[in-house]
Amino acid sequence: MTTTLTPTEVREPRRTRRPKSARAGGTLHAGPLGYAVLVLFSVGSLFPLVWTAIAASRDNNRLAETPPPFWFGSNLMHNLNVAWNDANLGKALVNTTFVAGVSAATIVFLSTIAGFAFAKLRFRGRNALMLIVIGTMMVPPQLSIIPLYMMVAKLDWTDQLQAVILPSLVSAFGVFFMRQYLMQALPDELIEAARVDGAGSWRVVWHIVFPAARPAMAVLGMLMFVQTWNDFLWPFLVLTQNGSPTVQVAVSALGRGYTPDQSLIMAGALLGTLPLLLVFAVFGKQIVGGIMQGAVKG
Repeated sequence: MTTTLTPTEVREPRRTRRPKSARAGGTLHAGPLGYAVLVLFSVGSLFPLVWTAIAASRDNNRLAETPPPFWFGSNLMHNLNVAWNDANLGKALVNTTFVAGVSAATIVFLSTIAGFAFAKLRFRGRNALMLIVIGTMMVPPQLSIIPLYMMVAKLDWTDQLQAVILPSLVSAFGVFFMRQYLMQALPDELIEAARVDGAGSWRVVWHIVFPAARPAMAVLGMLMFVQTWNDFLWPFLVLTQNGSPTVQVAVSALGRGYTPDQSLIMAGALLGTLPLLLVFAVFGKQIVGGIMQGAVKG
């Protein structure tokens, strides 16, 4: 005997609704603990910059007291003005911007080409050469100071900006970084299609590799610009305060003397940091967007 169920007696299986944040394309929301961790991390990251500004607004005697000051004083503008004039920071900022800009642009250009070659081209000894490039990252840069200084002295480049630019035109990290990015972000089919259309190697680089690598190039350029801006040891050896100093060399001059004025040193450090903050404030959104775009493409 067959039993017929009416429509009201037929029940559909219950569907478990996934939370909105778990759906594809949904927005993940952090809980209170996540926000607390972010706040602590942000405070810890901003504290050195805030403390530099606080120290720059005090005098040397107040900074030597215990406990140290934790709020701003009234000497900020005075100390900034003294540091600017005594260290010749105006000229130093121009020199450092030129050195960092040329070095970062050259590193990005050469690293992108070399990274493309190691990632997509097939040639004998490719893996061995890549291992050599990676191996150079393990060599301490201090080992090359003496031969570099001898070469700069023979070229009569002492106290000239090209002495700082020349050693920083190539970066093993940049080559490795661009190689890893292009291996994922640049499909082989795209290169093969360009070859079929008759594109040569340089045309492939200009019209396919550079547009595809733009997000990674922006990130690498920012990293190299900051690294060159903050470089101290080599510029300190080949440049002088009275010649063509960079920011780090100029700021170091504020610490000379029997009793260095720490407030002036902090004021110079603050002035040397502000351009980097300005660059990131202007281009930070584009760089972060480029990172996310590259992550989606990869």
